[in-house]
Amino acid sequence: NTLEELGYHVKHKVLNAMEYGNVPQNRERIYIVGFLSEEECNKFSFPDKVELTNQLESIIDFHTKLDEKYYYTPGKYKGNIYEKLVEAMDDDRAVYQWRRQYVRKNKSSVVPTLTANQGMGGHNVCLIMTDNGIRKMTPHECFNAQGFPKDFKLPTDMAESRLYKQAGNSVCVSVIHRIADSIVDAIN
Repeated sequence: NTLEELGYHVKHKVLNAMEYGNVPQNRERIYIVGFLSEEECNKFSFPDKVELTNQLESIIDFHTKLDEKYYYTPGKYKGNIYEKLVEAMDDDRAVYQWRRQYVRKNKSSVVPTLTANQGMGGHNVCLIMTDNGIRKMTPHECFNAQGFPKDFKLPTDMAESRLYKQAGNSVCVSVIHRIADSIVDAIN
C-alpha cells in the first residue's frame, strides 16, 4: 500500500528458490516489484517455474575431508546428540537438522530454508552424512544453496558465524537474476 501511495504500480508473488531458481533449497519468499510506469508494470510478469536440475551434489562436497570444526564426533557436544544423529541419518544424500530432541530429515532432497542463525548451533544447522562423517554445511555450501556460483569468493577476514548469517539473510541470486531479466524485458 505504501509503495502505491508513493506512486508505484506493484506486483508481488511468492516464489520458491527450488522452483524458480533451480537451486536445491526449499526457500519461499515474497518478491515485490514496483514500476513508476503503469505501462511497464502491465508488461511485467514473474518468471515461470523451471525444472530443478541442480541436485545437492552440485552445491555440497560429500567427498573431500574438511576441517574438523565442521564434523560431529562422539563427545563433541553435550548429551547424546552424536549417537542420535548416527542412528537417524540413514541417507548419505539427504540434509538433516537436529531439532533439540530429535533428528529431522528433509525428505524433499533439497536443503531446508537457510536461516540467519544457521552456523550458530541449535535446531537450524543443516547436517549431512559425507564420506568422512557427519558434518554441518560450510558457509560456502550455504552460499551455493542461495545460487552463488561455486567460484564465488567469500571474505577471509570475517568470522564464519557472520558468513553463515549473511548466507541465511541472503536472497536466492538465480531467482533475483530471473526477475531482473523480466524487469528489463518489461522496460524494453
